[in-house]
Amino acid sequence: MPVWALSVVGMLAALFPAFLLIAPNRLLTGEAIRPQAWPLALAWLAIAVCTGLPARAARPVVTTLAWLAVCGLPLLAGLDARIALSEASAFSVRAQLGAGFWLMWLAAALLLLDRLRGLRVPTRTALWVAVLAVLVGCAWVGVFDALGLVREWRAQRAPFALATVEHLRLAAVTLVLALLVGAPLGWWVWRRRRSDGLLVGVLAFLQTVPSLALFALLIGPFAWLAHLWPALGSLGFGGTGAAPAVFALVLYALLPVVRYTVAGLDAVPSDAREAARGLGMSRAQLLWRVQLPLGWPVLLAGLRIVAVQTVGLAAVAALIGAGGLGRFVFLGIGQGAIDMVLLGTLAIIALALAIDFLFQGVLALTERAP
Repeated sequence: MPVWALSVVGMLAALFPAFLLIAPNRLLTGEAIRPQAWPLALAWLAIAVCTGLPARAARPVVTTLAWLAVCGLPLLAGLDARIALSEASAFSVRAQLGAGFWLMWLAAALLLLDRLRGLRVPTRTALWVAVLAVLVGCAWVGVFDALGLVREWRAQRAPFALATVEHLRLAAVTLVLALLVGAPLGWWVWRRRRSDGLLVGVLAFLQTVPSLALFALLIGPFAWLAHLWPALGSLGFGGTGAAPAVFALVLYALLPVVRYTVAGLDAVPSDAREAARGLGMSRAQLLWRVQLPLGWPVLLAGLRIVAVQTVGLAAVAALIGAGGLGRFVFLGIGQGAIDMVLLGTLAIIALALAIDFLFQGVLALTERAP
């Protein structure tokens, strides 16, 4: 999106939607306030004006302003919330982040992403790490303590930590099982190209089934299996819980694992395969010593997609008792507590971004390895 378009979005978000909502309690809709509407609008106007500068001069200026906006908007929200709550008479009053804040912060983040394109990876990483350091430092000294989102986290700290562990466990078990099942299936598909249509078609069809519907469909069969073999029920295997959730998540993960396994095997040069056969390698030796090491980066890229996808889909698993951060989302929706919904949603997004960043780092190390 062009810089001027993002600047217009930022100006409109500063002037019209609420920057903060001051509510009597966590369940009621708050009153909109815009403490610094015009200064923020003028700051976005300055960013738009910078686009008229020569490209060499405009880029560092716009990048600096976007970085300051990404760091400064949360800081400003925390300070405004503290001022607003200091004037309130009841402890139950909550300061909620409004649509204006989210639109401006999103516009600033997109603008920073756009300006960082083309820069070297260490530079981009350093700037984002600096953003994270500033926000973590502000949180550490209590700048955000007056925000309803932080107060909700403080009230739910122990359940939130448990839900985070459950969410990560669901994603990790799914990723391991998808790799153990999907990689051999991908190898089989690669070996028998003419007979892969049915398998890939079934896996592609499963991608079209809504996650909530698939979770619901699995409740009956898993409950029947637990009733048929009580020993499974004693191990936590039943119509609800982690077992059907992991099974459904693995079904969703199989297609990308299979496809990227095939793509990884295709990426191995035919000369390398022929040279390995010339050395007398068996089919298993060819796979483990040549094809897998050379095709691993492609397969790792597929696992990156699966990991991020699974972190998002695992949120829905909370509806069938599998736990995870999705529980906060659905509890918040049921109670009408927007801060609880945001707590679960932002945590899931943060986990997905952290896992994506981790896989990017592993991929970079893999590509550099001789």
